[in-house]
Amino acid sequence: MRVDDAELAGLLTRGASDLAVALAEADVSRLIAYVRLIERWNATYNLTAIRDPREMVIHHLVDCLAAAAALDRRRAGGAGERLVDVGSGAGLPGLVIAMMSPARQVTCVDSVGKKAAFITQAIGALGLKNAHAVHGRIETLVDRFDVVASRAFASIGEFVAATTHLLKESGSWMAMKGKTPQSELLALGDSFEFHVEPLRVPALAAERCIVWLHRRVEASARL
Repeated sequence: MRVDDAELAGLLTRGASDLAVALAEADVSRLIAYVRLIERWNATYNLTAIRDPREMVIHHLVDCLAAAAALDRRRAGGAGERLVDVGSGAGLPGLVIAMMSPARQVTCVDSVGKKAAFITQAIGALGLKNAHAVHGRIETLVDRFDVVASRAFASIGEFVAATTHLLKESGSWMAMKGKTPQSELLALGDSFEFHVEPLRVPALAAERCIVWLHRRVEASARL
C-alpha cells in the first residue's frame, strides 16, 4: 500500500525538529518530492537499496539533514563556498545540502551514467539553482572546492588520495561514516588533522559520524 505524503512529511518534520533544523513548508514539500523521485526511479534503476519511502526519509533525508546542519555549524553557513559530493549516487548528501544551503554551490559527481542522469533530473524537477551534476570519474575533475564530501564512498585513505587535487588550501574533507573508522584514521599518517563528530540521527538505531579532515600546515606547504 502506498504511503501518503502526509505520513512522510510527519516523519521528516519530527526528525528535523529533533535535530533543531528549521524546515519551512516549502522545504518539506521539496524534500518529499525528492523522495518520490528516488522511489519512482528505483522502479527501473538501482539508485538505492532502500525501497520503503518511510525508510528513505529516515536513512537518507534525516541522516543528510544532520550532516547538513553539522556542515553549516562548522563552516558558518557556507556563503559563497563550493562543495563537491563525490560518488553522489542518488544525490546524497549533495542535493540535501543544496536545498538547505542555497548560498553554497554544490557539484554532485558520479561515474555511473544512470545516477548522474537522475541527479540532473532531480535538480531540474526540484528547481535547484545552486546544484549541478557531473558524469565522470572524480580523478578527472580540475576544479577546486572549499568542501569535498562523501557518504560511504570509500575508505578515508582512498577518499583523500582520489580528491586531494580538488581541495582548496583552506578547505575541509567531510566524510560521512557509520562507526568511527579508527583503523582508517590511523593509516592516514601525520599529514592530516582530523576531528570525528558524532551525529545523532533521530529514529535511526545506528551509529553515525562525520570525519572532518584538513591538511596540516606543514604538509600543505609541501603540496
